Amino acid sequence: LWKDYDEFSYRAILFGYVFLTFGLVVGAIWAKVAWGNFWSWDPKENWALITWFIYLIYLHLRYVKGWKGRRAALLSILGFIMIIVTYIGVNYLPSAQGALHAYQ
Repeated sequence: LWKDYDEFSYRAILFGYVFLTFGLVVGAIWAKVAWGNFWSWDPKENWALITWFIYLIYLHLRYVKGWKGRRAALLSILGFIMIIVTYIGVNYLPSAQGALHAYQ
């Protein structure tokens, strides 16, 4: 049963990672057209990139090192926490006040 959960988690992360990558690339292209820069170093953009790297590390360690079970689960939980921080928490940082992606 736990192997099924592990496999489902892996597939869900892989699916989401593709769309996160797509969103970052398309967002950068849109930003270039709208503001003249691909990346503005906005806190929301930065934390989305950090989340992207966490999931990249998860996928890399799973593929190259064969990480499964507890270690993979802990890294996927960290990635999920980062998604919550990116979506909600960044808005409450002092550096996010007046930023392009501040939604309060």
